[in-house]
Amino acid sequence: MGNQSKTRSKVFNDINRAPNRAMIRATGVEDEDFNKPFIGVASTWSEVTPCNMHIDELARSAKQGALEGGGTPFIFNTITVSDGISMGTDGMRYSLPSREVIADSIETVVGAQNYDGVVAIGGCDKNMPGCMIALGRLNLPSVFVYGGTIRPGKHDGKDIDIVSAFEAVGKYNNEDIDSDQLNQIECHACPGAGSCGGMYTANTMSSAIEAMGMSLPGSSSNPAESSEKLEDCTAAGEAVMNLTNQGITPRDIMTKEAFENAITVVMALGGSTNAVLHLLAIAKTVDVDLDLDDFERIREQVPHIADLKPSGRYVMEDLSKVGGVPAVMKLLLEKGLLHGDCITVTGKTIAENLSEVDHLSEGQEIISFENPKRETGPLVTLRGNLAPEGAVAKMSGLKVKKITGPARVFDTEKEATDAVLNNEINPGDVIVIRYVGPKGGPGMAEMLSITAIVVGKGLGEKVGLITDGRFSGGTHGLVVGHVSPEAQVGGPIALINEGDMITIDSIAQELAVDVSEEQFAERTKNWTAPKQQLRGTLAKYARLVSSASKGAITD
Repeated sequence: MGNQSKTRSKVFNDINRAPNRAMIRATGVEDEDFNKPFIGVASTWSEVTPCNMHIDELARSAKQGALEGGGTPFIFNTITVSDGISMGTDGMRYSLPSREVIADSIETVVGAQNYDGVVAIGGCDKNMPGCMIALGRLNLPSVFVYGGTIRPGKHDGKDIDIVSAFEAVGKYNNEDIDSDQLNQIECHACPGAGSCGGMYTANTMSSAIEAMGMSLPGSSSNPAESSEKLEDCTAAGEAVMNLTNQGITPRDIMTKEAFENAITVVMALGGSTNAVLHLLAIAKTVDVDLDLDDFERIREQVPHIADLKPSGRYVMEDLSKVGGVPAVMKLLLEKGLLHGDCITVTGKTIAENLSEVDHLSEGQEIISFENPKRETGPLVTLRGNLAPEGAVAKMSGLKVKKITGPARVFDTEKEATDAVLNNEINPGDVIVIRYVGPKGGPGMAEMLSITAIVVGKGLGEKVGLITDGRFSGGTHGLVVGHVSPEAQVGGPIALINEGDMITIDSIAQELAVDVSEEQFAERTKNWTAPKQQLRGTLAKYARLVSSASKGAITD
């Protein structure tokens, strides 16, 4: 196991480093502190989103834990953007690129400051994989902490969340609810701090990271506004000191088997399609050979056992009350579905950690191995002449498994949304939204807005939707994303014409269009990539980003 981190900050003990020490002393560091490991606490605190607005307090708890553990800790910040706030707007293009900005900024600060270890705290969707990519690059003793899930909102005696608000727009447009009802849902959907409450992208990634061994047991399911979450952070500060003393680094923890554990938990809980994108990217960072075939292999072995939103009834806080992710992992380990010998940030193995965990509460109705929602995992890879490199769909809670219908082709999400709102989409149609992939968007925007409106208008299982963009963890319906190669690079999705017959078949795992190779070849002759007038972040991203089938990573 690595031990290079033990001497990084000792560079400042050199007598010729007096000017460097003078700067550090100004932050409150004293003589004895220079002989302790320097620990960076990467905080994603921001007031721009409820997911992160409480993380300043969590960072202070992590700092205190590192201090008590014998370290010299320093808090620094990085950015966040809110997917839920930018959803359906041009701002959504910046969401996935922000993952890379977060990773770059954490790597930059820790590398420049010569820190010996890192505690990274993330809330909104891209914070988590962004932090994990940085920790993988740095390969210093590190612990990730999830900022925690939001509590459910209440309306008419029922639990609601942010997806309820998006779907309410479709219901309002359909005249199923009035403006007052829409306003009430808006006002009560998000009652405080924390990330979106269902098994959406944030809770999916927090669960995956815990299963991978990179966060402390239980920390992925503890609510944001709870004493347990503060305790998670204090314990993380102490844990990174233990890792520093033992020389355990992320690449010791994030092995191929650890990624398989993460995929297993994501499949069992019915997680977001974004997990595919992010786990591929993190694996690439730590040189683990992971691809879509690995997701398929594990999916076929793991049942979907959780009755969690968006396709189920419960939210993450409910799961936390009956044992949380550790209790689910204990069940999966007992069923022979996890690698128990993987090392974790506790310094112990998965099996050792879970031996100290209680089983799921007696009588709970959230998790059922004997009566699963699906016999296999819900994140399905589809291939065919429309997606030679693959595409990803979340097939949970759906009665309709297949659709063949005429293509309704749109080059922007807005055009497609307007068509749905103007009742121009008919049952049986297959909506195609293209040129919104990693390079084409650029930024591979999420499309919760249009998919929620489709559901709200009662078309959820009556139409299909395919895109080279991606979906929110809150999306559900007969929808397929990550279509690769994307339109901007001349993938087959760029060559579809209005009215072409498209088949989405989740059983045969096929995504195909009734167009021959000869027809495709002829259409290719008349196709040119749309010109992009870009500068700054999005221009750099479009130049560097890989295919979605490889994690849409820039490194």
